[in-house]
Amino acid sequence: MQVWPGQAYPLGATYDGAGTNFAVFSEAADRIELCLLHEDGSETAVELRETDAFVRHAYLPGVMPGQRYGFRIHGPYAPERGLRCNSAKLLLDPYARAVAGSIDWDEAVYGYHFGRPDSRNDLDSAPHSMSSVVVNPYFDWGDDRPPRTEYHRTVIYEAHVKGLTMLHPALPKELRGTYAGLAHPAIVEHLTELGVTAIELMPVHQFVHDHRLVDSGMANYWGYNTIGYFAPHNAYASWGDRGQQVLEFKSAVRALHKAGIEVILDVVYNHTAEGNHLGPTLSFRGLDNASYYRLVENSPRYYMDTTGTGNSLLMRSPHVLQLIMDSLRYWVTEMHVDGFRFDLAATLARQFHEVDRLSSFFDLVQQDPVVSQVKLIAEPWDVGEGGYQVGNFPPLWTEWNGKYRDTVRDLWRGEPRTLAEFASRLTGSSDLYQDDGRRPLASVNFVTCHDGFTLRDLVSYNEKHNDANGENNRDGESHNRSWNCGVEGETDDAGVRALRMRQMRNFIATLMLSQGVPMISHGDEFGRTQGGNNNAYCQDGELAWVHWPEPGRDTPADDGAQDEARSLLEFTRAMVWLRRDHPVFRRRRFFHGRPVEGTHDDLSDIAWFTPEGKEMTSRDWQAAHARALSVFLNGHAISEPGPRGERISDDSFLLMFNASPDDLEFVVPVNHGRQWQVVVDTAVPDGVAPGQGAKVAAGDRLTLTGRSLTVLRRPA
Repeated sequence: MQVWPGQAYPLGATYDGAGTNFAVFSEAADRIELCLLHEDGSETAVELRETDAFVRHAYLPGVMPGQRYGFRIHGPYAPERGLRCNSAKLLLDPYARAVAGSIDWDEAVYGYHFGRPDSRNDLDSAPHSMSSVVVNPYFDWGDDRPPRTEYHRTVIYEAHVKGLTMLHPALPKELRGTYAGLAHPAIVEHLTELGVTAIELMPVHQFVHDHRLVDSGMANYWGYNTIGYFAPHNAYASWGDRGQQVLEFKSAVRALHKAGIEVILDVVYNHTAEGNHLGPTLSFRGLDNASYYRLVENSPRYYMDTTGTGNSLLMRSPHVLQLIMDSLRYWVTEMHVDGFRFDLAATLARQFHEVDRLSSFFDLVQQDPVVSQVKLIAEPWDVGEGGYQVGNFPPLWTEWNGKYRDTVRDLWRGEPRTLAEFASRLTGSSDLYQDDGRRPLASVNFVTCHDGFTLRDLVSYNEKHNDANGENNRDGESHNRSWNCGVEGETDDAGVRALRMRQMRNFIATLMLSQGVPMISHGDEFGRTQGGNNNAYCQDGELAWVHWPEPGRDTPADDGAQDEARSLLEFTRAMVWLRRDHPVFRRRRFFHGRPVEGTHDDLSDIAWFTPEGKEMTSRDWQAAHARALSVFLNGHAISEPGPRGERISDDSFLLMFNASPDDLEFVVPVNHGRQWQVVVDTAVPDGVAPGQGAKVAAGDRLTLTGRSLTVLRRPA
């Protein structure tokens, strides 16, 4: 075999049409072997003799896409000094564009023998582990263009590739649970009819199913256990895992873009699947343990863990920072994705110990001409000290607003003293984002997400029911801010079911009427359930998969469930489109609470009223028993420019919230419009009455059912 010197950049395996360049970083290694793997289980080892700045490299003519490979690292093995090189372990390329196979969790993939954690294990891991794959980078993107939907027009749909597609009746069985299934016309049509503009995919970077879960007959369903930051997860490919997963993912992105839907990836750059000091040796640990991971300073055998998973990446290492930035750029430039949601993003800001918004990672993102131009969404917390950082990320970033979730849940379950904070959350959380120059669009609003109760379970359970997870119901969040409407779990009680439907409509409507960027969790649009399991990370089965409502068919066994699902779906669609049609619900700037110059009325851009139609006072805001208010949104005062730069006038709206358990009479304020029309009423089964709702006038009295909201529209 010919071996040419090759290049130190780019890292990974780069095919150029005639051969492949291999480059890998390791400062700890004395010697590195590139191992080309053959179908009979044998391998050809090629020593990488060329070195530039600790990057070993070689070019191999004739090595084609589909070739499996790995690395063997010869160097010091001294865990007490943080060194874990062992040439018996076949290691994945951190820059592998595809990964083949899976791990069978034989003892050989560990650096020690079971029961003897201080021993050294020299069993060959190659027959039991995964392998890297050379991929063909060429793909016909055609006229693919990123939709580049502006934030104020964005509606995010959080979804799991397998969970969303596995049970869809219109998908061929061979496409269910795959990237190809995600691109199927039935899925794309559902998303476009719903009105979402972006799909946020739970992790699709190559991940590993934990040894403990596999032994228990479960899996790491959610996928927050990454081992390959450049490789699409191979189990989601319907065609094969020798590079086909790359082509299939690209095809899915192309199909979604054609429908005007952006693709955002949930990425896990805070830790890897190698776990703590008792975890397997799969890639980073064996390549250069101390360069990739945060080790305990006085005892480097052990790992610092601010993620709850056993390890944390070393965010002050230039090689870790390069890995992350190279990965992000790759997914934007080569895979055409439109943004990222960063899991446990507070860990990315821990350059040393504390969370630092001036850390190197944020500097690199800020100045990067590629990454800085896509959507960047932080999960602004981790499990370390001082890890809850909602509102503290730099101006370029948006954030999952956990305070929005908590406050909206509290309001509709009847917690006292929530009105003042609810008003802030409804109007874009200026208390969190305005001081550093950010806008309402910095707040990604959500009521539910993959982590926690589904929307239906939020209104059906007071307690978590995670018995299927095998941890005696100890796992998962215990404080869910949920309310079961009087009965725990499923029920035939018509009154309870009607109340639950109303509560779900309340949550959906509140989300779509709030300033900021709304996010829906997959299946919530028609009320999917996980049976009260609020931590379905290990449930790769029908408990966690989306059960789709069958159109137009009820059976006695359904007991009305199908009808409820279809009804909620139609309501959700109507609310999403109401938001899309009216820029007053998706302002690009915060409200000022005063008239806006250039409008033809002297009304403030926003005004708050008691149910009696009187302007709210400080005493009204603080009243413990108060659970109801109205808010006027002035459509004449929005700041959205028209196509020729002129100011657009929108309809004005009056939002009436009654979160108390009792029916309440609301008075329409007398000075904010003479004629109004009811366009939303969550107390009625269909919830929305565009163009058909009752007409009301200033001073009229409306009775709002307990725990419901009503929206009145005044034409521009």
